[in-house]
Amino acid sequence: MLLTFEVIAEALRERIRSGELKPGDALPTQAVLMAEYGASSLSVQKAMALLKQDGYAISRPGKGAFVAHPDSDAEGDSGDGEAGNTPVGGTAARVKALELALAETLDQLTALRARVEALEAGGTERGC
Repeated sequence: MLLTFEVIAEALRERIRSGELKPGDALPTQAVLMAEYGASSLSVQKAMALLKQDGYAISRPGKGAFVAHPDSDAEGDSGDGEAGNTPVGGTAARVKALELALAETLDQLTALRARVEALEAGGTERGC
């Protein structure tokens, strides 16, 4: 018998495999899943962690969880485009998500560095 979090994770995997949820689609919120399955927040969190671990979902901080994009360079990908045979997530999807997060962080650091330099230049002009 499956535990509640396993039931939730498997149901979401099936929605993804069937095409009901497509790559890039938002996954149901924690509140929706709690109501739908009569589950605790911990069970929903465990289910989402399992989906992320298995490469079915990715998190976007402040935005929620989303269906991972298919891993187009995974071994065994036949390239025939059949939704049921295309692996979801995997290394390439994780690398892409990390690259996006790193690019955003780099942009923030660059903007912060420019602000610091502007403040330092302004402080020098005032005779500090």
